[in-house]
Amino acid sequence: MPSPPPFHKQLEHALAKKEIIILLATCSIDYNGRAQSSLASGDRLLIIKPDGTLLVHQPTGNVPINYMKEGTHIHITAQPNVWLLHAHHPKNQEFMTIELTRIYHLYTQQVHDGEKIILHGHEKDMSDMLYAQPDLIEPGLRAVSREEKTEFGFIDVLCYDQHNNLVIIECKRNQADFKAVEQLQRYVEKVKQSKGITNVRGILASPSISANAKTFLEQLGYQHVAINPPHFKEQHRKNQKKIGEY
Repeated sequence: MPSPPPFHKQLEHALAKKEIIILLATCSIDYNGRAQSSLASGDRLLIIKPDGTLLVHQPTGNVPINYMKEGTHIHITAQPNVWLLHAHHPKNQEFMTIELTRIYHLYTQQVHDGEKIILHGHEKDMSDMLYAQPDLIEPGLRAVSREEKTEFGFIDVLCYDQHNNLVIIECKRNQADFKAVEQLQRYVEKVKQSKGITNVRGILASPSISANAKTFLEQLGYQHVAINPPHFKEQHRKNQKKIGEY
């Protein structure tokens, strides 16, 4: 057997040191675990992360053609003109063998990143924004609480309008659908029952609403206001319409 090529030692070193490994190679793959699969030879991008995560990408698309989760044990063996990457996940009982026949590029590096992603534009961000600026919904609204608990869940924002009617605002970060209207209806009915009042308004705040949901919403006597969730810590979009501008 010929001496292993330099990349073989580089891979062994990177795996031992828990470096990130980026490998562009011609390879075939056999997998046994969640199912059984095989993939004939082709050019692929392999990524091995320090926690043992293994991703196999084809030249197109953002989803890996195959993968193994963190905790995978990986090692490489050299044979004449072929190198085998063996992966085994003990807990999940998964096995993958990657046969490498040509290496285009190999990159390894010690990396450090302890930060956690902070997501913006969620429904909580919408309710925070509307609680702070209820006039984005309509002039004269006074916010009194947010995350008001009911047996059906939490009301996003609770307000009073200019006529002292209680207003329930339900926030959706994407297009509101039939289920969103049903959720708003449950909140309105529960508040009417618990507080012994009838003058309770319901408003659905979302970027858009489906046609059938809008019809149902209007049949119930509720309203929809087009509100976009805040993005990248922006307070709101200045061109958002208020309910009085429709």
